[in-house]
Amino acid sequence: MTIYTRQGDCGQTQLCDGIPIFKDAPVLEACGTLDELGAALGLARCEPLPGEMNRLLKGIQGNLIRMNGELAGPAPGGDSCGAVGPAEVEGLEAAIDDCQGHLEPLRAFVLPGAARTEAALHFARTVCRRAERRVVALGRVEPQRVAEHHIIYLNRLSDLLFVLARCAATSRSA
Repeated sequence: MTIYTRQGDCGQTQLCDGIPIFKDAPVLEACGTLDELGAALGLARCEPLPGEMNRLLKGIQGNLIRMNGELAGPAPGGDSCGAVGPAEVEGLEAAIDDCQGHLEPLRAFVLPGAARTEAALHFARTVCRRAERRVVALGRVEPQRVAEHHIIYLNRLSDLLFVLARCAATSRSA
């Protein structure tokens, strides 16, 4: 079987329901940016990460895949993918609190780029912020696709990535 089908050559694709949709539709913008965020997290995971960060980021990648599936809609006759909810948001908050407990108070703006690990985490954070904007935009035109916890999760995730980048910088300088 070949990877190309030529079905998308006219600028359309299909979601799980099989109905043609233009490739620049808000749902595909949101899903594509979540996919990009997962790839950015994968890039960050290729760097030497302190402590349990690799495991944490891998779990987040799984959550993003499930969220993507939920935003795209269940297959006909199927259930949603069980995307993120309050428990996952609480997990992010616990990780933020744990990591932040090891940091000095922030006294200046952060300029990413002192080390690859830190820069990769900051890059993932900026992609996360864009994903959040895309999901918010999707919710404005197709509110049935977006749950409140999708937006909360992405908002909290960008906070976590900021703190993780600071932790990575601290562990490098220690």
